[in-house]
Amino acid sequence: MANRWSAVTFDCVDVARVAGFWSALLDRPPGPSEPGWVYLGHRDDPQPRLVFQAVSEPKQGKVRLHLDIAVDDIEDGIATVLALGGRFTGQRHDYEEGVVVVMADPEDHEFCLVQYF
Repeated sequence: MANRWSAVTFDCVDVARVAGFWSALLDRPPGPSEPGWVYLGHRDDPQPRLVFQAVSEPKQGKVRLHLDIAVDDIEDGIATVLALGGRFTGQRHDYEEGVVVVMADPEDHEFCLVQYF
């Protein structure tokens, strides 16, 4: 039996708000979902689904796993995240191969915007 990666799951207090942020950021509409959950994508999509499940407590501390989102223009990417209700963490790393900026979604899940040169 072959194993394959099928989803990344976000724990969130406000499922609709966080799923809406990621849906707009990635231009990925919700797929079939269960009550209290939102799935972006379908099980048979070529890329893993993003799954949002309700929890009662807010995130505490730094996440130990994060997504890297490739953008064509880092400044446009930052502006988009801010307009959608995310925030800039203040961390920016400039490398020979590109720029990495650490952002956070509306419930403070960190992720990186990456512009490759």
